[in-house]
Order: sequence, then C-alpha cells, then structure tokens
Amino acid sequence: MIVLGIETSCDETAAAVIEAAPDGRWHTRANVVASQIAIHTEWGGVVPELASRQHVRDICGVVDRALADASLGWTDLDGVAVTEGPGLVGSLLVGVSFAKAAAWARGLPLVGVNHIAGHIESLWLAHGPLPLPAVVLVVSGGHTSLYLVPEAGVYRLLGRTRDDAAGEAYDKVAKLLGLGYPGGPLIDRLAERGRDDAVDLPVTRLTHPDRNAPDRDPTFDFSFSGIKTAVLRHVRQRQAALGVDTLPEPEIADVCASFQRVVVRTLLTRTFAAARAHGAGAVGVAGGVSANARLRRELESRGAASRLPVFVPPVSLATDNAAMIAAAGLRRFARGELAGDRLNAVPSLGLG
Repeated sequence: MIVLGIETSCDETAAAVIEAAPDGRWHTRANVVASQIAIHTEWGGVVPELASRQHVRDICGVVDRALADASLGWTDLDGVAVTEGPGLVGSLLVGVSFAKAAAWARGLPLVGVNHIAGHIESLWLAHGPLPLPAVVLVVSGGHTSLYLVPEAGVYRLLGRTRDDAAGEAYDKVAKLLGLGYPGGPLIDRLAERGRDDAVDLPVTRLTHPDRNAPDRDPTFDFSFSGIKTAVLRHVRQRQAALGVDTLPEPEIADVCASFQRVVVRTLLTRTFAAARAHGAGAVGVAGGVSANARLRRELESRGAASRLPVFVPPVSLATDNAAMIAAAGLRRFARGELAGDRLNAVPSLGLG
C-alpha cells in the first residue's frame, strides 16, 4: 500500500509518500518539508495567522514535489492520510481541506491522524517493530507526553506536562537570554560550551494528582514553569549585579547548560521510571526535542545502565513531518478506520 501523508499542524507544510512492503516494513519514498522558521523568527514564535496563510501558499507545491520525488502520480496512490489534530486550527484546516478535496477528486480512501500518534509511529518507520510493551516519550515545542504502547498502534497516556511543554520552555528561556528563535537548537549548541553545575536550578516534584485527570498516577507528569521562572530570577539578579542588559556569553552558556541538565534529567528520569513500572521492553523518545544532543547521549547511557534498548528517530523524522503522518495513517488503514466527509480539524484532539 502506498499512502500520501499531509502535515500542517503548526508551521511546517509537509507531504510524504510511504509504502508498506509485503514484509510489513514501511519505506519512505519521499519526505518534503517547507519550513516557516524565517517567517516566524522575526516575531520570536509562531504567529497562527501567518502560519495558516503560508500553508495555503505552499501546500500544492509541496505535495507535487513529494509525488515527483517518489516518481509517482496520483493514480499510483492507495490512500491519503492527514493530520486532524492537535495543533493550530487555521493551520490544520489547510491540510484537512486539501486532503479531503484530493481524496474526493481521485476517489481515494482518507484517514485522519493524530499528530502525537505520528510522532510515536516515526520510531516504527525509522527502526521497524519495537520490542513491546514500549514506553515512548513525545517531547516537542507543543507536547510533552509519556505513553505506554502495549501493542502496535495502541497508545495509553501515562503522564503529560501540566503547564509548558519542554520545547516551549526552551523557546522561552532562549528569548529571555536574547538568543532568538527557535530556542532548542540554540540552547543545545551553547550548552556544549558551558558548565552544567554553574546554576542551581530546581527540579519539579509532583506528588498530587492532576485535577484534570485525578485517576492518573502523578508520578509520570511533568512541569517546566518552575524552572523557567528560576532561570528568569537568576538572569535578572545577575544583570542587576553586573549592571548590564545582556549577560556575558560564558554566563549565558552556563545558564544554557544548567537549564538543559535539569530538563533532560527530568524527562528521562520519569521515562525510565515508567519503563520499570510497566515492565517495558524498550524506551523511545520522539518529537522535535529528541534531536537534542544531550538528550540523546543520556538516553543511550540510561538505556545501557537499565539494559533496555532505546530508540530515537533520525533528525529528519524528529521535527514535524508528513512521513510520520503517512506511517500512522497506514496503521489506521490496516484497521479499516477510514474518515468520512465530516473529517474536520480538532485543535485539542487527545490521544490515549
């Protein structure tokens, strides 16, 4: 089966073609992403209206490029998969509208895909079947969630952030330090030149249930608003002490390294605790923050210490892309979970 995937949940216009081989493995025939970073950098973050307008400009060309890269035409496709949520409603609507129109015009079956499920399935796309059950951390600018995958295509939510996503905290700290946008790669690079014990930052401990999900174990939830505030206070104190508006670069590097140490350890401590609690056969980390160099190093180290295989996607599948959406779509096609003409954007769509 050959599926066209379309992803427009935030600020990346993406299209990909994935083929399911007879042996059950998925193969990427094409994966095209049109980034909007240059547009949103000026504003220090994603501007929803600008994002949706750029999706309208880019979507046709991106899909045409994906089909050309795959050396395929519309008649070669067996289905269309599109992100229906979660995400920015205006952005989602561009992709959903295009996918519905294309599927109707070509008589192709259509499935709606949860963006977070796409990130989880990027691990299967990159590595093939994972040992199950698996615990998978999805961590990005908009999401920080921990899932148990007891069987392929089944996702059970174990924990999530109660405030900022980890990637969002990276962006806000980078803005505070005057580094620019997006903050994750900038902090990651500067952290390599800093001392990770230079700044004493707090580690959040959650002992009370989430009032929005009182039946879920709070052990595996996350919170990053506290560390963001601690960084703000430290920076303001140092600026006042030095009489400057911008800290010296060595101090900025120390702040980046210290901040990253706490965030990475928080993410992985809860992930491996969940793996132990649920007898996981593997640990995976997906989403944009999975490209972080320190996260990858510590993941490998903890995996070796725990004698658990660990999996991360290549960088091309870590950030938002349509290959993961097509892969998650293949999962739904195999189960006959087709979408009707009422498919719509669901900005707060949940998973598990």
